[in-house]
Amino acid sequence: MFPMLTQFLNSGQRTIRAARYIGQGFMITLSHANRLPVTIQYPYEKLITPERFRGRIHFEFDKCIACEVCVRVCPIDLPVVDWKLETNIRKKRLLNYSIDFGICIFCGNCVEYCPTNCLSMTEEYELSTYDRHELNYNQIALGRLPMSIIDDYTIRTISSNSSQIN
Repeated sequence: MFPMLTQFLNSGQRTIRAARYIGQGFMITLSHANRLPVTIQYPYEKLITPERFRGRIHFEFDKCIACEVCVRVCPIDLPVVDWKLETNIRKKRLLNYSIDFGICIFCGNCVEYCPTNCLSMTEEYELSTYDRHELNYNQIALGRLPMSIIDDYTIRTISSNSSQIN
């Protein structure tokens, strides 16, 4: 009789806990129902990205030592590093560096593990094109820094945590 009573008590507590979780989820759903829709006139208005946003990768050719750490830590072996061994100084000389953003998953491992900090993330999020082959960036395209959204006078910037967006 005692085990049956404790089992009944435990199932009652689990039922109450499950009902509480369902109620909490329903309250979150209701809190989102009160929000106004956010409409942004895209090319003329842009959201300011958060500090931790991971956009396009920026590459500095002069800093790279062709160690290929970025290739080894990439889950899909994406960066292509072409180098030549200079036998007289016994060092690698970087020839070409490229990343295909059509395949990149923007995990940021290459940036985190780069020993010379030649890779960094920018705030650029507009990597759209009609031809996916245009997303294959070489060291020249990776070296260009995008214009900051805040500095562009033709664009009205909108904070992502602003509650009064028209």
